[in-house]
Amino acid sequence: MDRRTFIASGLALLGGAGCSSHAELTVGSKNFTEQLILGEILQQALQSACHMPVEGRFYLAGSYICQQAILAGRIDTYVEYTGTAMAAILKQPISGDASQVYAYVTEQYQRRFRLDVMPSLGFDNSFAMVMRPDDARRLGVKTLSQLAPVAPQLRLGVGYEFLERRDGYHGLVETYGLHFAGAPRVMDLGLLYRALENKSVDIVAGNNTDGLIAALGLVVLADDKHYFPPYDAVAIVRPVLFEKCPHARSVFASLAARITADQMRAMNYAVDGQKRDAAAVAQAFLAKLRVT
Repeated sequence: MDRRTFIASGLALLGGAGCSSHAELTVGSKNFTEQLILGEILQQALQSACHMPVEGRFYLAGSYICQQAILAGRIDTYVEYTGTAMAAILKQPISGDASQVYAYVTEQYQRRFRLDVMPSLGFDNSFAMVMRPDDARRLGVKTLSQLAPVAPQLRLGVGYEFLERRDGYHGLVETYGLHFAGAPRVMDLGLLYRALENKSVDIVAGNNTDGLIAALGLVVLADDKHYFPPYDAVAIVRPVLFEKCPHARSVFASLAARITADQMRAMNYAVDGQKRDAAAVAQAFLAKLRVT
């Protein structure tokens, strides 16, 4: 399926799904495990605080589909990452520290889209270049700079967005002078670690909070030139949500800075590695925070 067909299909699904919903509020998510868990956390917390039906409209492909969905009023909130917002949505080069990027994204989303950006949930989910530990030891690589001389021996696996984004593949290989063995293999994000484990690829562009990194004993190469920007997880909200439910503000306040990278990694592993239900994982986390 090419990119235009993929996007058209996603938008068509959004249109069809919106016609039959009776929910007062709708939470969206992208199409990978972490997003599903975060979507469940928002849905459950909002439903508890607002005392009204809250629909979960999950697996909405990537950033572009979620952005179009919230602008069209098909969803009221979803979790985005500040670096993604700046590069993929605002189409701006990413510079500055986490607070500067957050401030810019917040101002631009309000000015250009009339959308509110909530405070960070507490973790930064940067891209991570991940290898099998035996290969990393054999090749003597711990950083991305050390990867350059051996990259021609390695097959790279990536998700579609990483291949296309400003903060993704093309900038990475230019920054570090990388030349891999052939073109990157593009696959669904959920298949990256399976491909690495069964040796279909030798290095993948994963995410810092992926639960399978620690579970499989994989190695993350240090981004020693600081190519990847900050990716703080933030909820994007249509202001009408607060009109429908003033108590929603307390939900986002109670979640601000409350999810650490370790906690997110553990929740991701609970779903990906232990095959637990995402809704149950979210419920258990909220119970610990006493948000629900």
